[in-house]
Amino acid sequence: MQPWPYVASNIKITFMGTGGSWPSPGRGLPAVALQIDEITNLLDCGEGTQKQIMKSKVSFMSIDNIFITHFHGDHFLGLLGLVQSMSFNGREKPLNIFGPRGAIRILSNALNVGFYKLGFDVRIGEMDFNASYDFGKFSVSTLKNDHPVPAVSYRFAEKDLVKIDRQRADELGIPPRRLEELRNAGTIVHDGRTFSISDVAAGVRKGRIVVYTGDTRPMEEMKLFASDADVLIHETTTDSSLEPKVNEFGHSSSRQAALIARDARVRKLFLFHYSPRYESLDSLINEATGIFPNSELSRELMEFEVPARKDAGPVSGA
Repeated sequence: MQPWPYVASNIKITFMGTGGSWPSPGRGLPAVALQIDEITNLLDCGEGTQKQIMKSKVSFMSIDNIFITHFHGDHFLGLLGLVQSMSFNGREKPLNIFGPRGAIRILSNALNVGFYKLGFDVRIGEMDFNASYDFGKFSVSTLKNDHPVPAVSYRFAEKDLVKIDRQRADELGIPPRRLEELRNAGTIVHDGRTFSISDVAAGVRKGRIVVYTGDTRPMEEMKLFASDADVLIHETTTDSSLEPKVNEFGHSSSRQAALIARDARVRKLFLFHYSPRYESLDSLINEATGIFPNSELSRELMEFEVPARKDAGPVSGA
């Protein structure tokens, strides 16, 4: 039997930079912290990200994984300074950096710019398109984007929680101290008897899902990829008045992102990656909420706690 998974208790999103192309006085370049319990993930790392992190409640020394969507400069040039700052501050634990095809060559070259001593291991990995990877408490799936260069969207899925019926466990004589062991292992032996998780299961609480698109034209495939997500962070470079031009360059409008959120039945849409041509974002959010009411503008240093799901389904095989 496969181990029954643990579910994280806290998922928090912090927007570090929400703009695109080049920074403006009030808006940084793409970077989002996704904290899943004690694991800190950084999604993209545009220029100036480390300064934004220092203004937030997130410690840049705590970052475990960095996921780069593609290698246009506005999405990864902040890595050089961030890694060097980590080293200057005595970091010892390894740092994992992931990206699409080309990550190893591009990042190996980028991180060797300048004279400094790297005091920790940087592990660079290339993620295949349309694949899934197990990170323990959560999984990461990828989708190939429609963009002029190799680019990927990421789907972070918390693992499901098997809920335990404590009354049934007491009736069977399973001590409370062994219930987490049973949940994780699937079976235990106690007092000469073998117990299965299905003996005490009271349904499954579904894990939460966060989808981050990076840069892409609107895609039908995104509706399935983002299906049932608790949070969709979809690029919204312009409003619909500029759709032909923005699509030509591999981007989406706020109207197009809202249609995807609606059809994917996500719980919340955050607009993201705004063109520097916009000082006011009213036209973007007005279009989005007209199609998908639970749309919201992401802002610098905004925090959002992803609420746990209350729905529960049956346990497979129970």
